This record gives sequence, C-alpha cells and structure tokens, in this order.
Amino acid sequence: MKIKRLIMVFFVVGALSSCREKVIDPVVSDTEVNNWIYDNMTTWYYWDDKLPPNPNRSLAPSPFFESLLYTYNATLRPDGDRFSWIQENADELKASLSGESKTTGMDFRLVRYSGSNDIFGIVLYTLPGSPAAQAGFRRGDFFTQINGQKLNSSNYYSLLYNNDKKSFTMGSVDGSGNIVSTSQVREVTPVVFQEDPVFFDTLFVRGSKRIGYVVYHQFIPGPNGGTTKTYDQKLDNIFAKYKSENINELIIDFRYNGGGYVSSAVNLASLIAKGVTANEVFAYKEWNKTITPELEKEYGKEFFADKFVAKPQNVGGNLSRVFVLTSSRTASASELLINGLKPYMNVLTVGATTTGKNVGSITLSDDKKRIKWGIQPIVSKSFNSQRKSDYSAGFQPNYEQSEGFVLYPYGDTRDPLLGTALAQIIGTQNGRRGLEDTEPVVRAGQEVGSSVDRKAGGANMFYELPK
Repeated sequence: MKIKRLIMVFFVVGALSSCREKVIDPVVSDTEVNNWIYDNMTTWYYWDDKLPPNPNRSLAPSPFFESLLYTYNATLRPDGDRFSWIQENADELKASLSGESKTTGMDFRLVRYSGSNDIFGIVLYTLPGSPAAQAGFRRGDFFTQINGQKLNSSNYYSLLYNNDKKSFTMGSVDGSGNIVSTSQVREVTPVVFQEDPVFFDTLFVRGSKRIGYVVYHQFIPGPNGGTTKTYDQKLDNIFAKYKSENINELIIDFRYNGGGYVSSAVNLASLIAKGVTANEVFAYKEWNKTITPELEKEYGKEFFADKFVAKPQNVGGNLSRVFVLTSSRTASASELLINGLKPYMNVLTVGATTTGKNVGSITLSDDKKRIKWGIQPIVSKSFNSQRKSDYSAGFQPNYEQSEGFVLYPYGDTRDPLLGTALAQIIGTQNGRRGLEDTEPVVRAGQEVGSSVDRKAGGANMFYELPK
C-alpha cells in the first residue's frame, strides 16, 4: 500500500446542485470526522499502542482528538505527548506552518508589574514591511494599554489575540524603573502576512576573530510550503558571504525559534558542521511499529536517517565550535540542530534552558477537502548520529544569561546574550560595549507569556515525506 495513500483518507464527493447548478459543500458529521481522525492516529501516532480502543466518537472533533492523546504527566507519563494538536481549518494550518498568518507583524513578551496583576508588553521584534513596522514599532518598545484599556491578567488575551484593529498606548521607563504610559498611541490593523524567518546577520571583527552572527526565527524552507526554498537559499547566501570573509567563529541566535521543518534544519546544519560529507548522518528518526514496515517498504531503510547535504557554502572547516543563543522558547528543530551538531563539533549554548522537544510531527489532512480539519500528531522521535536523544528536559546553557527587560537591536553588543557569547570568543570579562551603571533597570514581576508561544507549530518540527 502506498504511503501517500496512508497519509490521506480519500472520499468520492458527489456534487449537490440546485436548479441553478450551484455547488453546495457537503455536510460532514462529527462522527465522520472523528472516524477519519482515529484512522489516521492508529496509523501514524508515535504512541499508537497507547490509543484508547473504544473512544467516545460522539464528542466534537477537537475534544475527541484530545481524548486520544497519550498526554504528558510528570509523574504518570513523563514520556508522554506535549505537542500534538488539531486545527479546524487544514488550509490555514498549512499556511501558518510556512510562516503565513494574519498578524500585526509584531511579536512581544507580556510581563506583570511588580506586585500587581496589571501587565505591560515588550516588543521582541517587528517584521519588515508589516503594519507594526510601518506604525513605528521597534524591538525594545513598551506598551501598556490596548484601545485605551490597561492590560491586566483578566483582559490581555481578549484584547491582544484577535484580528481587530488595535490602538497601542506606548510606555517608557521612569526614574524609578517603572513602566509608565505615555501620550503616544500607535494604531495597527492585522493583515495576512508572510514572515521571512532569516531575520538578521552581520560580521564582527575583533582582532584575529572574525565572527558571523545570524538571527533565525523559524525553520521554514520558503513561502507556500517551501516549494521555492527561498529562505534556505537566503541562508546559503549568508554562509557563502561568511565563507568569503573567512569567519572563524559563529553565533546562531535561536532565542525565539520554536522549530519548523526538519529539511531546513538539515540545510542549516550542513552549512555549519565541521568535516561532514553527504554520507554522514545528521539525525535518526524512530517511528511507531505500525508504520515503520510500510515506510521501509516504500522508501528503504535510508528513510530513517537524515544525512547532511553537500554545501559549497559550508564554513565548518574554519570552526572548532559554534555558539547558540537560547531561551525557554528554543525548541524542536532548533534543539534537533544542537543535538545533531554535537557529534561533529563543540556546541556551546548561551541563555536559558531550552524546551526539550525531541519528537516531530507531520500534517495530516483530507486531500479531497471533504473534511476541513487538519491534525498535527507526533509521529517520530529523533536521535543524533550517536543515537543520543537525552534532551527531553531541554539543553541547559553552558553560560546562563537572561535577556532582561531592556532590549537592544539585534547585533548591538549590549544585548546580554550576544555580549556573553562575544565575551567568551574574545576572551574578555565583558564583551558588551557601552554598558554603564546608568543602564535602565526595569522593575517588573513575573512574565505572563509571549506571542511567540502562539505561533503555529510553536515548539514543533515537521517532517516532509518524499514526493
């Protein structure tokens, strides 16, 4: 049986027509959707042996899907599922996984005021050409109100996470370190926007050290499902430039990178790894016992090993190590790259402990579009070439460092994470230039969350089956 036929359940759809020959979408019952979900899960789900034999098929599709999962529990199921999800519109799911969504073009963190339930926002970055960028938002900006309402723990979600036009009241740091509202208001209307994840790159020259620095927000080959590989090619071009500049140190910024396509992780790793050829294994994949024989029959045993690809832009010949900037939101394909490079070179992380996601998923949908739902179940566990996959609790940083609440532009060496990496490379106690005792100190409480967490496939990585 062809694997491609296993991926989708095909339906013969009869066109219903009126006297005016108007085509009407057929009504699909929840039971039919649930049967489709269960059939796919019994084939693909990594924990297929843990699926309930008689699930309640009268549930709506979303709770039905949730009822099937071998859900993580620190005590009872420490090896359980934290990452599978379902989405009502499969087309929107596929678009969002390629970086397209309806957005203001701005990602942010939300933080409580010290001793209060009120909240302020910090802009992490804005996408060039997006409504937020055009309205003047920049990394490090503060905001305190939406549509004239102060943000608090009760209203922030409904005010921020919708597709309505928004008025942001901007904030600033007063003399006591508090974030206070200003008279400045910026209006932004969300639009459908394609994000370019290859966000920033530069070269630092410090004596004999020639240091490449690249910020990568998500592993996406290119727009529209990566058919043109535009973003992979953009990384190729950056590393071609680094090679011509003879870099001998490299810093990769994954602090907001929650993962993405494994194919793009292979591409980036192949630009970095030292002394690899197309014969070396980057990562192994372990699938469930149901689908493994079918995959092996269809694609051969080589399917289970992702190998490096030969890249003329590879800079590994001049590197003995690579620094990776991380946070708690660094996940999945980012962690796959860290793990996959470790057998070939020294990988040093700067920042915070990563998410700890060593499993991957595929997108399942009805090719005939009779069923509109899409599911993204976990289907595989990843290992490096040494068969190691011991990072389910995340990678602890070699150099622990908080980003803080005062954010600097990418490439500014006052940034705590970048500055710490540069300090290790240059060999000075503090590689952060211009840092003075008068640097603003923000009084703040606990972080509430971030828009980065809500990105499609946040903390996920996606496999693409061979064509």
